[in-house]
Amino acid sequence: MSSARAERLVNLVLCLLSTRQFLTAERIRATVPGYADATSDEAFFRMFERDKTELRELGVPLETGRRSAFDTVEGYRIARGDYELGDVDLDAEEAAAVALAGSLWDSPELSGAAHGALVKLRAAGVEVDETRGSVQPRVRAAEPAFAPLLAAVQAGRVVRFDHRRGGPTGDVVCRTVEPWGVVSWRGRWYLVGYDRDRADVRSFRLSRVIPPVTALGEPGAVTVPPGTDLMAHVRSTFESGPVTGTARLWVAEGQAHGLRRLGRVVGPREHGGRPGDELEIDLRSERTVARWLAGHGPDVVVLRPPELAKLVRDNWIGVLTAHTAPHGAAP
Repeated sequence: MSSARAERLVNLVLCLLSTRQFLTAERIRATVPGYADATSDEAFFRMFERDKTELRELGVPLETGRRSAFDTVEGYRIARGDYELGDVDLDAEEAAAVALAGSLWDSPELSGAAHGALVKLRAAGVEVDETRGSVQPRVRAAEPAFAPLLAAVQAGRVVRFDHRRGGPTGDVVCRTVEPWGVVSWRGRWYLVGYDRDRADVRSFRLSRVIPPVTALGEPGAVTVPPGTDLMAHVRSTFESGPVTGTARLWVAEGQAHGLRRLGRVVGPREHGGRPGDELEIDLRSERTVARWLAGHGPDVVVLRPPELAKLVRDNWIGVLTAHTAPHGAAP
């Protein structure tokens, strides 16, 4: 967001907070600094609509109504009771935690918001010690893909990027994704969205996204399905649940090193004339493991259980179907 637009939004909020009456768009245009720059009525209304949308997305309770039953034009205001923060009462440990949380958001895109939150706490009379403690925060937005992916989410645009599967030595695959949101979980950033190549909802660790991130199509083309819980999807994908069983796998020699680290080598074994090893791994989520194993292609074969082998085959069939669909067909 440009500094001029940010300043205009602040002025708009102050204006709508300072009155109990509903102000019409024309009154706001004449009152709020920044709107006078609009070259025409159409340009002003486009600017004003964007600003209203931005405020609502930021959680500002923008009300719409009329001053009386005789008015024919709607106006706008912000109710102080709904907008203002209640009394903040933090002890020394809680204030230190807030300061540490503010230091986590060290990217240019988020540092201003974190600083603003700390300023508001100080204005409320809370002493916030930003130097207390020596904990090094793990949540950072330093990944190069963070800024372009966040911008694509906000603009509602499809993105295309290269993604490395299974760690630093994994295969690099081009993905085309309808981005729904970027969330932080357990010290890492993840993109959640609809993967057009896999015809399914997927989560991508941002540290495995290889720039550049290319935005495709027009803004507003991507919509998030109602009721979508981004954090729940990331947790279900990456969280380790209780062990529900074990699986036996054949792994080709010199392949799937990440899988080897997590599994237990039973012994050497050939498969289809290729040398390799038989591994045993713990099962927590068969669907998650199946997606992981399917990414290794012919280098990993499920020996048992048959249910896991079927899920891996289903993943392959889904990929094949997505890539052989007629050009331009919807996923």
